[in-house]
Amino acid sequence: MEPAALRSGFNDHISVESNGGFDCPKNKQPFIIGVAGGTASGKTTVCNQIISQLHDQRVVLVNQDSFYRSLNDDQLVNVHEYNFDHPAAFNTELLLSCMEKLRRGHPVNIPSYDFKSHKSIEPSRLVNPADVIILEGILVLHDFHVRNLMNMKIFVDIDSDVRLARRIQRDTVERGRNIQNVLDQYSRFVKPSFEEFILPSKKFADIIIPRGGDNDVAIDLIVQHILTKLGQHDLCKIYPNINVIFSTFQIRGMHTLVRDVKTTKHDFVFYSDRLIRLVVEHGLGHLPFTEKQIITPTGSVYSGVVFCKRLCGVSVIRSGESMENALRACCKGIKIGKILIHGDGKNGRQLIYEKLPADISSRHVLLLDPVLASGNSAIKAISLLLSKGVPETSIIFLNLISMSIVKLQAPEGIHAVCRKFPKLKIVTSEIDSSLDKNYGVIPGMGEFGDRYFGTD
Repeated sequence: MEPAALRSGFNDHISVESNGGFDCPKNKQPFIIGVAGGTASGKTTVCNQIISQLHDQRVVLVNQDSFYRSLNDDQLVNVHEYNFDHPAAFNTELLLSCMEKLRRGHPVNIPSYDFKSHKSIEPSRLVNPADVIILEGILVLHDFHVRNLMNMKIFVDIDSDVRLARRIQRDTVERGRNIQNVLDQYSRFVKPSFEEFILPSKKFADIIIPRGGDNDVAIDLIVQHILTKLGQHDLCKIYPNINVIFSTFQIRGMHTLVRDVKTTKHDFVFYSDRLIRLVVEHGLGHLPFTEKQIITPTGSVYSGVVFCKRLCGVSVIRSGESMENALRACCKGIKIGKILIHGDGKNGRQLIYEKLPADISSRHVLLLDPVLASGNSAIKAISLLLSKGVPETSIIFLNLISMSIVKLQAPEGIHAVCRKFPKLKIVTSEIDSSLDKNYGVIPGMGEFGDRYFGTD
């Protein structure tokens, strides 16, 4: 059945529990956030507000409370003598194991803790990998090993009287305890543990949020920082000329379809065209521009920009021809040249045919090839453009998938292209991490040209 949501636009959804069953890409680590603070300080509110603003990312929330140790019979008899705010009350070893698995892209079963029986109960909660993992709890910044997993450490700071009032309401209403027991526990255990263990962990925080969930400015700044980090692939830190389109559920969903071996030719072409259009539009955004003021039909002045008009496309036959329609749809009347490169395996790349605009040296060139695999064909095509007088800085290489692998013998894929041509720009929608024995990208999408043109 055709996924109608993708044709009309996803209804993007984020669950606080777990968001989808995808494995994280192996070449991209999740962004892990630790949110600590005293009891009832508003940690969960802060987490929920962060999650609600990360509406295009897969986010999971892991509560430290899930890792409370189950009390034995003797402890249950004297439950009011038990300090639930002490580090020893948590199974930190199990928490570390679960977080490490999530960090590596594996699903985990998180314990379900019942606050009335003070025991872990069945069923446990299956949590899938995600782009962002938030670990929330009073002592998540206390343990050195837990802190070391985090990319961002947050401490929620709020007045102690407010926290006490919230704790009374929560424990009496949600956890079935009477007010006198709550007050006794607070004075004997909660307050001393806060001062001994929780408050000292504040010094490890990267960000301290006064007023908790009411601090909209702080939360907005945190979200913007997370989005910036998520949008920056690790390779972008090495090669500033790589531009990976910011991944959304739309893009991830379209990649799921075009990579699926069961996808029909009709759907493969439809969703490939959508992805290609996004890549082309993104690539055009890297062209030089000049500022221009125009008058709107209302008589108002609008300050805008005009992009470079001297540009052309060059497609690498034959897969690159699949990208020509999108380029023509974006750039009316654009000239498109063609290059045919033949090779068997890794070596022996030969230029078979080329037909390029005569004045290509004075134009910005959008080089079209949907898959950057070993990089040998790309290097051959780029070298040809340079030999025709095209400046390296005037080339923008557009593809759907790029491969990233470094071998001892020689770099391949993006590494090979970027090291040889550090001044050109590469625009891609995803980066894969390996090649098969036939130099096809893994996980990849198969022979793109055959699938697109129906010759497989």
